[in-house]
Amino acid sequence: MNPTAPMPERAAHFRQRFAALEAEIGKVIVGQPEIVRGVLTCLFVGGHVLLEGVPGLGKTLLIRTLAQALELKFARIQFTPDLMPSDIIGTNIISESPDGRRDFRFQSGPLFAQIVLADEINRATPKTQSALLEAMQEHSVTVGGTIHKLVEPFFVLATQNPIEQEGTYPLPEAQLDRFLFKLIVPFTTREELNLILDRTTRNEKQTTNKVMDADEIAIWMQLVREVLVAAPVQDYAIRLLLATHPTSEYATPDATRLLRAGASPRGAQALILAGKVRALLEGRYNVSFEDIRKVFFPAMRHRVLLNFEAQAENISTDTILASIVNDVKEKEDGKR
Repeated sequence: MNPTAPMPERAAHFRQRFAALEAEIGKVIVGQPEIVRGVLTCLFVGGHVLLEGVPGLGKTLLIRTLAQALELKFARIQFTPDLMPSDIIGTNIISESPDGRRDFRFQSGPLFAQIVLADEINRATPKTQSALLEAMQEHSVTVGGTIHKLVEPFFVLATQNPIEQEGTYPLPEAQLDRFLFKLIVPFTTREELNLILDRTTRNEKQTTNKVMDADEIAIWMQLVREVLVAAPVQDYAIRLLLATHPTSEYATPDATRLLRAGASPRGAQALILAGKVRALLEGRYNVSFEDIRKVFFPAMRHRVLLNFEAQAENISTDTILASIVNDVKEKEDGKR
């Protein structure tokens, strides 16, 4: 694709390639179109994804299939309580040269891949979880005072089980904030279960073909950032973000009563970038108010903290976010 071609031509090609990638993943993954689209949205804006769902819903299979369709280097890290930071990042080891001299050489860990599956990330200790912070934000790791750059594109997809909490460590807010989206993987429908059984209990094997490579991904990432955002739409995203802060003048009544802390500026970045991808997929070259609303839940649900009252009343984060979307108007008609 010519990066200097007119925007309509490049946008049409992007939609075509995006659909081809969705179709290739769909050969293996049954259903879950919203989850697949959310994962691909994060891919094309350079963000990371946290997938939450009960075991057996295909979270790991989705990530592995994506890596095959993109032909990127893939690494799976199984997070356990005894996993150490050096098991993820790597460490300096003593290397002996032919002439007998010894020096330290960096032995890279599984984090030095392009698509990294952090499986059951909340089972590792906070010390090990924090080993991902620099990599997710800076796309580099520092070992022994030396900075080692990661290969682009670098994409972390983490999974966690929302039911079994024994032996787990909640992710710190700083790490949650580095995920662009938190996607809730729903249980499959009756029809989807029938198709899953047909595919997995017969002597048939689905193969995944390469759809695009790292160079093409870089082109589409650049295209996404060229999508325009009008000032009123950007201001709407900002006011939605500020409405999640219980002490803000823009806070909604539910946010003031039920939230302990609101989203960081990374949340606004997530809204704008994900909105740009949705605009392109809808055939537009500018972000709309509807684009912002559609990406609000996955971009915010892991960035706001419930207070004790909300937890005692068993009120979900999505319920509060829904009230915020309903209360914040597209155009400001006066401050609270």
